[in-house]
Amino acid sequence: MIRQVKLSDVKELHRINTEELGYNYSIDKSLSQLKKILNDEKHHILGLYQNDLDGKVLGYIHAELYEEIYADTSLNVLALAVKKSNQHQGIGAELIVFLENQALHRDIHLVRLNSGMSRINAHNFYQHLGFDYVKDQKKFIKEI
Repeated sequence: MIRQVKLSDVKELHRINTEELGYNYSIDKSLSQLKKILNDEKHHILGLYQNDLDGKVLGYIHAELYEEIYADTSLNVLALAVKKSNQHQGIGAELIVFLENQALHRDIHLVRLNSGMSRINAHNFYQHLGFDYVKDQKKFIKEI
């Protein structure tokens, strides 16, 4: 089943982010970020996939409201992750449908995402779900 994320899910989300997405971010900082995000329901959507039988967390999706002056409002997927042992079971697709329903509920008709160039299997998955590949890009960051 898919349910809303709770603060008590932080350990499982941290584990998924570390093991499946490769993010090396402390659990304390993750908790602090999750608190802020959960208090901003207008701009963030979080859905967690939990096994109905044993209650284990198998994956999650996180998106934000994406507004620009040159395009229609959309939802931007920030994270979609399913535990490796549970991939290819339709969980990722269910999480995308959950997000699409959340978008339509908000009268938003576009979902966008970025995916690392090396994540070929993820690209195939997104295209299978109807996402169109639109451009290559580079990511720049600057610590200040």
